[in-house]
Amino acid sequence: MSEALLLRIAEALERIAPPALPDTDWYAFPAYVWDGKGARGIARLDAPALALMQGIDKQKTAVVENVARLSRGAAAHDMLLWGSRGMGKSALLRAATLAAQEALPGSIALVQASPDAGLADLFSILRGVQRSFLVFLDDLGFDAGDSGGARKLRSWLEGGVEARPANVRLAVTSNRRAIVERHLSEQDDPINQRDVVDDRLALADRFGLSLGFHNCTQDEYLAIIAGYGAHYGLEYAEADALEWSKRRGGRSGRVAWQFVNELAGRAGRSL
Repeated sequence: MSEALLLRIAEALERIAPPALPDTDWYAFPAYVWDGKGARGIARLDAPALALMQGIDKQKTAVVENVARLSRGAAAHDMLLWGSRGMGKSALLRAATLAAQEALPGSIALVQASPDAGLADLFSILRGVQRSFLVFLDDLGFDAGDSGGARKLRSWLEGGVEARPANVRLAVTSNRRAIVERHLSEQDDPINQRDVVDDRLALADRFGLSLGFHNCTQDEYLAIIAGYGAHYGLEYAEADALEWSKRRGGRSGRVAWQFVNELAGRAGRSL
């Protein structure tokens, strides 16, 4: 094969190959999205004001304090935020990170990832960065047969070979506390009165901070709307707000925000 032909083949391969990802500046952005091969910097971290997040006061206090500790380089917990949809689990993590950044600029960044997107590589990179990082796994859940994924998560939390470095903590949101599906046969087994299940179902115990989020009461739902209404200068009737929740099939912070968005739209306002 001639040298000229080899050169043409090499040039053709270069044209069809994806461009190399640029090196990530881990000090430049407040947040990143990790895809397993590289990270994309997010120029602005959007989050609701902490004061507007109602009905989750205890959870808010615990998460904000824990993230602040991490930003200061102090001992901090891995976190599991579990429970009802739309009650602000992900929003609270963003808001707490933003609050820590405002208190100590440049001290911490949020990194959104998924458990199957090369977390070991991410941890290896972040280990050498002089900054704190909260690695965020959103809406996590493993099928009953997925023992590998659950085992890796347990290893990262318990200090296995691929454990996350000291400047990194995991924050996981999930709709269920156990993270791994539980079958009725396991729950109803008369021999297992204490509901002792295998290690995959006990993952919540590996988190230093495990917080439950539950559907809000009517008063809490109305308080959320009242807070947003006052903040944005929007008028409404409580009966209208309650009717909105009935049509949406429940009350939550997300449903309240959707109602506020509807109010703004009716008024010709943007949020």
